[in-house]
Amino acid sequence: MSDDHPSSTTTEKHERHEKHEKSWLDKLLHAFSAEPKSRDELLEIIKDAADNQLLDQEALSIIEGALDVSSLQAREIMVPRSHIVAIRIEDSPQEYLPQLIESGHSRFPVIGENIDDVKGILLAKDLLPLALKGTDNFNLETILRPATIIPESKRVNVLLREFRENRYHMALVMDEYGGITGLLTIEDILEEIVGEIEDETDEQEEATDFIKRVSENDYIIKALTPIEDFNEFFGKEFSDEDFDTIGGILMQEFGHLPKRNEVVQMDNMQFRVLYADNRQIHLLRLTILSD
Repeated sequence: MSDDHPSSTTTEKHERHEKHEKSWLDKLLHAFSAEPKSRDELLEIIKDAADNQLLDQEALSIIEGALDVSSLQAREIMVPRSHIVAIRIEDSPQEYLPQLIESGHSRFPVIGENIDDVKGILLAKDLLPLALKGTDNFNLETILRPATIIPESKRVNVLLREFRENRYHMALVMDEYGGITGLLTIEDILEEIVGEIEDETDEQEEATDFIKRVSENDYIIKALTPIEDFNEFFGKEFSDEDFDTIGGILMQEFGHLPKRNEVVQMDNMQFRVLYADNRQIHLLRLTILSD
């Protein structure tokens, strides 16, 4: 009898495992056949699958991002008006080329008197043939692409489909009064789904340009600024035991994921959120308050 016991125990464990596996598989299959009654119900079953190692965490994150995108509007993830790099139609190549090179972007709105007067979109690659010819003076309007302008309320998942179907990559966002309030690219939407997409330029900026001074007591700060670098720059002693970045500390201080223009104060420092999406803070304005 003693020889049979280990084999019996192993069989029972295997049967229990199969039963457990079957139960959540049945739940998953049922969810898709009977249609979950809510987004939360669907997410719960997908997370169940991840817990049982049918999905890895990266796949789970992508699914969650895709579901989030379906409920977002353009205003929630657009690059705000103040951060748009635009070219004036009357500028010469000598005036706008340094701006193009410094930004590292590949597409630029071209404007007239102000940013609400959009003439079209310039693709950096369209300048290459002209540069090779050594042409300094030419009419910029001849190489502009049509600008796509969308309302702030545009659903992001609908915009992504239109990006793919119509083969364009940038849209300008307009408010109800006809003013341009921001822009969105296909990359902005994809980052909502798969997370931050970094290229060589992003890496270089993050390594060397976390903090920009804009006036005597005001700074623009990336939320990814390492706490050690922040402390060294401002002479502070914020702890880096629980968080690696200043954005992590501020998330704890807010107690929730803040939206644009929300403010929090720490010591003699006031932090205003300039840009945040539905996952994290990206950009901050720091004002040093007088003692």
